[in-house]
Amino acid sequence: QVELVESGGGLVQAGQSLTLSCTATGSFFGIQSMAWYRQAPGKQRELVAAISSDSTTNYADSVKGRFTISRDNAKNTVYLEVNSLKPEDTADYFCNAEVKRMWYSQYNNYWGKGTLVTVSS
Repeated sequence: QVELVESGGGLVQAGQSLTLSCTATGSFFGIQSMAWYRQAPGKQRELVAAISSDSTTNYADSVKGRFTISRDNAKNTVYLEVNSLKPEDTADYFCNAEVKRMWYSQYNNYWGKGTLVTVSS
């Protein structure tokens, strides 16, 4: 069983910062890409940032320059540093990872349960 566990969300004021963490737990062979998505009330889930196994990163235009994604492969953990937060960043933030359970298996997509970030103006 593979589980992604997020932490670090909370209530902050506009302009403040947070660091979100997501750790993959359970039994697995390897992790390929990891990513953060977010879903605001009444809106579709959207990609915020992604990082490949060689640490190549990709960001949504709305967060470029404010958010930074990184990973610690030894800890099976991906981070999202969110700076200069705006009220429109308020959303549930979900971790996503492509995980291979066994050396011979394919990569499958896994999701965390989400961590809520609320930004007050």
